[in-house]
Amino acid sequence: MENIQQFFAPCPRGLETVLAAELKVLGASDIRPTDGGVGFAGDMALCYRANLGSRIASRILWKLTERPYRSEEDIYRTACALPWPDYFDVGQTFRVKVSAIRCPLRSLDFVTLKIKDAVCDSFRAACNDRPSIDTAAPDMRVYAFLTADRLMLYLDTSGEALFKRGYRKEQGEAPLRENLAAGILKLAGWEPGMPLLDPMCGSGTFLIEAALMALNIAPGAERWFAFEKLKNFDAAAWDRIYRESVAAERPKEPLPIYGSDVSSTALAAARTNLEAAGLEGLVSLKQINMLDIAPPAPAGIIVTNPPYAVRIGEQEALAQLYPRLGDLLKQKFGGWRACFFSADMRLAKLIRLSVSRRTPLYNGALECRLFAYEMVAGSNRKPKSTPGPDGAAGQSVPQ
Repeated sequence: MENIQQFFAPCPRGLETVLAAELKVLGASDIRPTDGGVGFAGDMALCYRANLGSRIASRILWKLTERPYRSEEDIYRTACALPWPDYFDVGQTFRVKVSAIRCPLRSLDFVTLKIKDAVCDSFRAACNDRPSIDTAAPDMRVYAFLTADRLMLYLDTSGEALFKRGYRKEQGEAPLRENLAAGILKLAGWEPGMPLLDPMCGSGTFLIEAALMALNIAPGAERWFAFEKLKNFDAAAWDRIYRESVAAERPKEPLPIYGSDVSSTALAAARTNLEAAGLEGLVSLKQINMLDIAPPAPAGIIVTNPPYAVRIGEQEALAQLYPRLGDLLKQKFGGWRACFFSADMRLAKLIRLSVSRRTPLYNGALECRLFAYEMVAGSNRKPKSTPGPDGAAGQSVPQ
């Protein structure tokens, strides 16, 4: 387990710095944030811990090789030279996924086919048989990434994406992925023990991720991982890591985490998901219009994802809601920090409050912002003679 390997953890764009900090705590070395993820080094035990404990990574990819290329045949030869039968069994299924930036080759589909052929030919040479392809639910996933002149090949150690914690039974119209929600909580400055309010909680993703953090429950505690099917899997090491994680969990007791929504359907979904996550009765839920809500504590953090308007009528309704929301925060939430995650860039202007920080984030391909407001007693608007900030981000993240 002491053999140092190279890994890459993709994540939602904008969360690279918080993922890097998380991986450092987990014990990673040689940490290298880049656009869309973080490279790092460690042994296979670290790979197990990162899969189990990372709240922000989408996957943990084991880097097998990095080589220059000029043609599809170069890619085939590099892939064919790897000892695939040493990684997984011929009876297991696999799939190949290729992504690229500035790749000069004509067809990524053809590159995918060449890598599939290379894996199968490697098995044929070693054991006179080949594994089967399964594009829906493979045992193993091979990832290839191409730049203009370099090929990187990875083996996925996660299986299903890490944001699939296993607790989500119900979801709203546009649910946030769990790892994006966890990263937003980190960017908002929330820490376990702080009062947290989501006044538009939907199916409860922010609430559940915060509760799991507060109780120190590993996000991967209720799922399996692809590394368990690798030939180098160390079952004893994994059992020790898992047991240590369970032993570090905090006792379950009611938490200063509050969620509300005007929709009874949304709250029912949140309750179902909380129960599935083993958090029933630990988070406070209430059906109420957010404009009628009162602070549940003298100070704390609001983190919420307001509805995203698609139709013209919905856009007009939100344009009327934002100023009233700003008034509510000024009048009732002095001492709180309010953080809104939204793809609606009008929010910062229409809410009529001074933004203390705006952080670029992406929800999939959708460009968003995390708008943060520090609420003080009385008006939060600056005098006209004082130029308002243009929203300089407190944290620089790649676009």
